[in-house]
Amino acid sequence: MSDIPPCPECKSPYGYDDGAMFVCPECGHEWAKDAAAASADEGHVTRDANGNLLQDGDTVTVIKDLKVKGTSLVVKVGTRVKNIRLVEGDHDIDCKIDGIGAMKLKSEFVKKA
Repeated sequence: MSDIPPCPECKSPYGYDDGAMFVCPECGHEWAKDAAAASADEGHVTRDANGNLLQDGDTVTVIKDLKVKGTSLVVKVGTRVKNIRLVEGDHDIDCKIDGIGAMKLKSEFVKKA
């Protein structure tokens, strides 16, 4: 198999080596070979609505009223959520909110407190 990483833009597995660069034939994106190695070491990075880096154990504040699916409950603006845990996926914050319980949040609807 090829040791060429998938395209960082479109995730196409059909990239090819072009000297000091990798090239994606599907979207035309070009990226440096050393950038591919650095991004593999970096891992998953989660940022809040303001672009601040989030880490496990942080405290965040909700910036928008969020309806809780399947109930009539609402997580109000300004609700502080303590001791978050970051996970992979669409809803990338796993937490417990007082009065509601365990739930997942999207990082785009919170800001670091």
